[in-house]
Amino acid sequence: MLESFGNAQIGKSIQQMIRYGLVGAGSNFAIYLVYLLVTYLGVEPKIAMTLVYIVGVFIGFIGHRQWTFSHSGDYTRAAVQYAIAHLLGYLINFLILFTFVDRLGYAHQGVQIMAIIVVAGFLFIVFKYHVFHEKNNMPEKI
Repeated sequence: MLESFGNAQIGKSIQQMIRYGLVGAGSNFAIYLVYLLVTYLGVEPKIAMTLVYIVGVFIGFIGHRQWTFSHSGDYTRAAVQYAIAHLLGYLINFLILFTFVDRLGYAHQGVQIMAIIVVAGFLFIVFKYHVFHEKNNMPEKI
């Protein structure tokens, strides 16, 4: 019995990871292209990252809440926790750019791709086990 429960949970996690990847890949690809355009037009990389990050947060919340994690719990609570998680993700991204571009001299284009992957992994774990966790998936009170 416990084995079938464990298999079901693994299957659900894999499905969520695939959906997370699809939502994230689609939005991050589009946002990365905007990032490249904005930096090409002369905007400093960390400012450009800040602007596109904000747009990505709004797009991602809708996709992840509704499709990736099928969350039907308190919208406001989830939105606040999602914003806090992304604030942490933003800080990680900023520190990666600061360290590898400003301090070590690497090209910002490749560093930003690496940062997207690192932050995506961090955020999946936080979303799955905190923001959209099943214990928080109780319907909103009327």
